Amino acid sequence: MPDSGYTRLCTLDVLEENIPRRFEVEGVAVTLVLTEQQVFAIHDTCSHSAVSLSEGEVDDCSIECWLHASRFDLRTGKPLDPPATRPVPVYPVRIDGGNVYVCVTGEG
Repeated sequence: MPDSGYTRLCTLDVLEENIPRRFEVEGVAVTLVLTEQQVFAIHDTCSHSAVSLSEGEVDDCSIECWLHASRFDLRTGKPLDPPATRPVPVYPVRIDGGNVYVCVTGEG
């Protein structure tokens, strides 16, 4: 079991390569993405237009907001394309025993 502050979201086998999946963690909307042999957790809401990033497309370790086509780096949350100019939070992920854990509290 990972350190305190981590919440189990799912098993690794429910994630599909490059298909975003939305979860709620302690009242925070989080998108999980399995890509490039890693699992990334990013805040589910676009910083430009308050729409769900889990409805966007994944490419080259980035996720695209479907509304205005801003892309965000899954590793850092930084916007890669306008119109978004502010990053979205990313969260640490741990895999343990085939389970995916995410920390949204800053304790991870």
